[in-house]
Amino acid sequence: MALNKLALIRYKTIDNCLRLRHRKWTLEDLMEKVSDALYEFEGIKNGISKRTVQGDIQLMRSNKLGYNAPIVVTHRKFYTYEDPNYSISNSPISVGDMQKMKEAVEVLKHVSGFSSFDEMSDIVARLEDSIHTKKDNQPSIIQMESNNLLKGLSFISQLHQAIREKTPLLIGYQSFKALQKQDLVFSPYLLKEYRNRWFLIGHHRKSEGLLTLALDRIETIEEMGKNSYKDYTGVDFERYYSDTIGVTKTHKDRGHRVILEINARNAPYVETKPIHPSQQILDKKDDGSLLIRIDVVLNFELEREILGFGEAIKVIAPRNLQSRIKQRLIAAAQLYPDRSEKSTDTA
Repeated sequence: MALNKLALIRYKTIDNCLRLRHRKWTLEDLMEKVSDALYEFEGIKNGISKRTVQGDIQLMRSNKLGYNAPIVVTHRKFYTYEDPNYSISNSPISVGDMQKMKEAVEVLKHVSGFSSFDEMSDIVARLEDSIHTKKDNQPSIIQMESNNLLKGLSFISQLHQAIREKTPLLIGYQSFKALQKQDLVFSPYLLKEYRNRWFLIGHHRKSEGLLTLALDRIETIEEMGKNSYKDYTGVDFERYYSDTIGVTKTHKDRGHRVILEINARNAPYVETKPIHPSQQILDKKDDGSLLIRIDVVLNFELEREILGFGEAIKVIAPRNLQSRIKQRLIAAAQLYPDRSEKSTDTA
């Protein structure tokens, strides 16, 4: 295991060197950099031999590790990548490595008993499917829900870095309701995805509490001086959103007891795929229908979830939510006039 770790340090160091195009690298230069890295990360003071580095280069060039690195020698002594964009970090995972990952996940699941490793199995399955699709030119056998046409996805990497480094941002933002763009001085805290749409949660200096921005409404992002960043001091976000469907919530919102009745046809779906993690089954009726309780914030996403069931669901409580859903269903029904009624149009 230790040898594998040391080898990986050597490969990564050689890779980092060869990616720097402004400098020419001799074998001695590479030996010096690898020796420095081994001392820095592992405290090894003995340095590294020329034969070892030469062997590493040959191995990186080969397909044994799946790298196939295009390492060439110019002027008989300088090592470089023939492809300036190449890096071993961009190399796909080999089928052999994938099998080892799968075996490791299975062992961890059985030894630890942690159900969280089921999520790792899902990731491995997706990686495996991607590898075989490219290697064998076969159609994908796993299809994940996505929408590449959504605007704002290109901001995710920049926003992720700003959150990690606590960098305040000047964000040009235009909501659906606004007539023109606003410039917001924003301290970003969290990226959150809901139904393939991404949102940024943070603090706007002119607002109280948290503000949620949809990435598809962001037009521009500029970094600002870090001294204007406002740290988040509230509860952790897992807890903050634990009573929320979607992302619509203010710091004043609290979860309500929502009682829903699901008809017999849809009861099995709701029972096996809960509407919210707080879902409790209150009653299974003789006709097969189901009475459930969820404790959630009364927001737009909750209403949309309920309306998505159409006639299959009935709101029992609270009364204000029941009234709201009834009004929206009546308004929806009015979009479809009864064609059997006589038309009032004149000929």
